[in-house]
Amino acid sequence: MIEYFPMEISQSQRVHSCGASDYLHLARFDHWIKQLFILPGMGFAIVLVDSLDARGIVVRFALGFVATCLIASANYIINEWLDAEFDQYHPTKKFRPAVAVDIKAKYVYGMYALFGLSGMIAAFLASWLVFWSALLLFVMGIVYNVRPLRSKEVPYVDVLSESINNAIRLLIGWFIVTSDYFPPATIVFGFWMGGAFLMATKRYAEYRMIGDKQTAALYRKSFAKYSEKSLLVSAFFYALCALFFTGVFMVKYRVELLISIPVLCGLFCYYLHIAYKKDSAAQKPEKLFREKGLTAFVVAFVATIAIAMFVDIPALNALLETSLIGA
Repeated sequence: MIEYFPMEISQSQRVHSCGASDYLHLARFDHWIKQLFILPGMGFAIVLVDSLDARGIVVRFALGFVATCLIASANYIINEWLDAEFDQYHPTKKFRPAVAVDIKAKYVYGMYALFGLSGMIAAFLASWLVFWSALLLFVMGIVYNVRPLRSKEVPYVDVLSESINNAIRLLIGWFIVTSDYFPPATIVFGFWMGGAFLMATKRYAEYRMIGDKQTAALYRKSFAKYSEKSLLVSAFFYALCALFFTGVFMVKYRVELLISIPVLCGLFCYYLHIAYKKDSAAQKPEKLFREKGLTAFVVAFVATIAIAMFVDIPALNALLETSLIGA
């Protein structure tokens, strides 16, 4: 572990001059790659829905993707602003502009409103259901960051309330393709629990890096109730739930998809392996593309899914039999 003893940054110690780049940094444009989680939702809709209205799907995708990015940035802006008093206790986040620079509240809230409103307009232009999904994404940013709710300070609720954004992105992708059907609940919950696994693993990597429980609690209040053991156990629980819901979905809609389960298990295990690294990329998901092993697992998983979608494996139908096998 890395020993870290923070020194509180007072207002007088902050740099009093700041530029446009400091404000734009709050929007975390480098995190926009996360919004590609809408693509699986689109893929599921294309495969599962028999009659699709393909007209305008490219435009709806562009609007839905932009809407998701803008609303995510609005959530990042309010997150960095309201977390500044706590981020000063983190070994790397203490250098964020919201902590180290004298940023003006009126500009922060102005950006928050601009990004949020622009995102909602883009979502509305895509479709009504994309709009409602985008609105839910925006509301979850408030639930997670803003007092008196501020769910990020409650153990376990913090992970579940942030990871639900993965499921919302799945919904946005699905509704970009079709507004006539809702996605299967099993895959929505599977994405939620998969996101919870990623988030709990991120918490575990952060906790280990800080290396001191009291300091960790100053940075993130929920850490006062966590331990390395409880974070690992919770991550394991979320992974099991994700596999359960995903497995039910696969059996119900296309049993051949089950051949991808071992690869998915390996993907979870490798991600946990990454969390043990010093200054782990698990803390910074936007940097995960640098992990070649993880990339290989993702490619293998996608390839296995593609094969399972187009290649019939009659032997697997035996798993669907409800009668007993005779002696």
